[in-house]
Amino acid sequence: MTGTARPVVIVGDPVLHRPAAAVTEFGPGLRTLIEDMFATMYLAEGVGLAAPQIGVGLQVFVYDCHDDEGRYHKGHIVNPVITQTSHEDEDGDEGCLSVPGPYASLERPRTVTVTGQDQTGLSVEITGSGFLARCLIHEAQHLQGVLYIDHLNKRRRGRVLSGIEPFPWNAAVPIPAGTD
Repeated sequence: MTGTARPVVIVGDPVLHRPAAAVTEFGPGLRTLIEDMFATMYLAEGVGLAAPQIGVGLQVFVYDCHDDEGRYHKGHIVNPVITQTSHEDEDGDEGCLSVPGPYASLERPRTVTVTGQDQTGLSVEITGSGFLARCLIHEAQHLQGVLYIDHLNKRRRGRVLSGIEPFPWNAAVPIPAGTD
């Protein structure tokens, strides 16, 4: 595996709570960022990771997870746009490397299509179902400054935030007042 794992920032860090900037330069720096994101995701045993989660405010995410038929999908998307979601939702447990430890049940569309670019600027599109759909929408929303806990009511959100655990791979910063 190439790339260097970077610390994962946690909820409360400003980079997680604002929209990421579009990528305009496709070259070695972007390739290195993507390699580092994969290294970080694998070290943290995640299935997806958005650039803001390692403190980089750019519209990029990586993923490596299965769909509802058990097939694994691995890739990255630059400047992603959710172009289609199914009208059918699924309830499932969701967690986040930037909210380390706890999970919460959350409804998400059963099928999601995302378009964007690859690291060279070529157009890409991926349609995912089941867990892959959940991963795609979760990571795309990170790039809009939205965390999965933002979809929870105040009580459930507070319960999740109180269960955050430090891990060696995260930036282990205290959660600022006012984020719960």
